[in-house]
Amino acid sequence: MHAVGIVLVLVVLATSVATFARRWRVPAPSLLVLVGLGVALLPGVPALHVPPQVIGAVVLPPLLYSSAEELSLRDLRTVWRPVTVLSFGLVFASAAAVGFLAVAVAGLPPAMAFVLGAVLSSTDPVAVTALGRRLALPGRVQVLVQAESLFNDATSLVLFKVAVGVAVAVGGTVDLPAAGGELVLLGGGGSLVGAAVAGLVWLLRRRTTDPVLETVIALVTPYAAYVLAESAHTSGVTSVVVAGVLLGRSGHRLTDARIRLQLHAVYAVVVFLLESVVFSIVGLELPTLVRELPAGAGWWPLQSVAIAAVLIAVRVLWTLPLTRAVRPSRGRLSWRVAGVVTWAGTRGVMPLAAALSIPLLTEGGAALDGRPLVLVLTVSNVVLTLVVQGLTLAAVVNRSGLALEPEHTAREEADARDELNRAALDHVDGLAELEAVPETAVDRVRRALTARLDRTPETPDGTTADDAYRQLRHEVIAVQNDRLHRLYEEHRISDTTLRLLQRDLDLEQAALGRT
Repeated sequence: MHAVGIVLVLVVLATSVATFARRWRVPAPSLLVLVGLGVALLPGVPALHVPPQVIGAVVLPPLLYSSAEELSLRDLRTVWRPVTVLSFGLVFASAAAVGFLAVAVAGLPPAMAFVLGAVLSSTDPVAVTALGRRLALPGRVQVLVQAESLFNDATSLVLFKVAVGVAVAVGGTVDLPAAGGELVLLGGGGSLVGAAVAGLVWLLRRRTTDPVLETVIALVTPYAAYVLAESAHTSGVTSVVVAGVLLGRSGHRLTDARIRLQLHAVYAVVVFLLESVVFSIVGLELPTLVRELPAGAGWWPLQSVAIAAVLIAVRVLWTLPLTRAVRPSRGRLSWRVAGVVTWAGTRGVMPLAAALSIPLLTEGGAALDGRPLVLVLTVSNVVLTLVVQGLTLAAVVNRSGLALEPEHTAREEADARDELNRAALDHVDGLAELEAVPETAVDRVRRALTARLDRTPETPDGTTADDAYRQLRHEVIAVQNDRLHRLYEEHRISDTTLRLLQRDLDLEQAALGRT
């Protein structure tokens, strides 16, 4: 009951914080971390200890799945090379830099220093997605940051397992061939499991028309992908990401408008609740861990700032050469793109879960030296990036000149709507020539489409909608759906415009009811 009470308090607190975050136009994750930190410092607040398996098995799967579904597979194809470089090279470079620095400034044993480096070596997909929703970045830049955070898990997880194995072993050594094989097993095996789960879910959803069953399948899918992959000793995170990316691009073909709207509403609630709780936990954990530090570790704030600065510097150096691939039309390196990609790469929930899973004892039964400081440096870096980078990310994007102007987005949306309405009008004219539909239904639909193209209000004619009219409207919406996705595949509209117009078409179709 104590745990249930804490969760309920966090949910109520998060709802209030989210309301103020929207009013003040600040990122909710940053504000949640600050509020959690403030609550933990209040007298009488009990210490919070969250088992890492709760974060890994309960919180992460739906949040990762939701982030992966939002990833634009079309834009991912254009930036897969820099994503691959960042997911491998930058992870290794970050882990090495943090490890050497932790030995030099924090006095950690070398093995534990590289455990810390492995924990902080990758960006966090939950934090990156939560902070990136408010930004109007070009598609390739947004996908680069988001995809890197989703796919660098396998690399950092192998580094973490190798580093922990050396730290707890007596006279442990690193077996590089075994580590390489484990990397292939985690990443490749997780991808195969995720693809298999996506294929099975695709078959089930193609044969399901019940909204309740559809919702249950959608909620169970990320957990199934995670548990099956972990049971096969592969990467559960990679499995969830692959399943989400594959199913996210075929959602409009698997379900009808009514079910899509319901799934969107349900997942929005689930993601809000889980993100709210988990970012509050990040803030609540830090004071508890600081109290458990041994004597002589009072320099941890400066050490944490130094590690954060090194992570940013390494990230800039690695992302700068890749900016040509992100904006090939410019043909030169872009410090602005490198700065935005660097500042958007925050740490979050996954480093917290990894750090909390570090064993307490070595194989010889002795206490693992440096574990409390590693936990504090990890969580303080998570708090630092979420608060400092999170609160200033919008300003950095605006100063960079990369943010898409509202006029550009509005113009793209208006042009796409006109394209859809013209395609629908051509279809209606073709039906009129064939005399396949009653003339009254054709006239009503034609007047409505013409009014949209002319930017004039649609005037109801007072007649009731008969079956022929509803059937024709459904046909028109199907034509517009097809045209919408063709525009997207032709790179004429962005992912944001696609989602906006798809939702409008779904609302229009759901309002018609079934024919």
